[in-house]
Amino acid sequence: MDCIFCKIVNGDIPSNKVYEDDKIYAFKDINPQAPVHVVIIPKEHILTCANDITEENVGVVAHIFTKIPEIAKICGTEEGYRIVNNCGEKGAQTVFHLHFHLLGGEQLSEKLN
Repeated sequence: MDCIFCKIVNGDIPSNKVYEDDKIYAFKDINPQAPVHVVIIPKEHILTCANDITEENVGVVAHIFTKIPEIAKICGTEEGYRIVNNCGEKGAQTVFHLHFHLLGGEQLSEKLN
């Protein structure tokens, strides 16, 4: 598989790990959009975004969202952060493996652009 996130999970591409368990992996984004910018992915390749959440894979998505507060605490952003899922090319998605961005570390703007 030629998925960059799968290669990160497999250890083929180095990353700055923030959190890992048997289902998910979280790492610092290499092009941060905020002082804290962490990418959270399922270890299983799920193509591509929120549009592809199904009855079969919703469990790992629920797991991600139950772990987000813990990841936010690790990052020191538990008092405020944003979770983003870019969906499709027009939604600015660049890696087609389901993932969520945790952004924080400063007062975020109410505007999303």
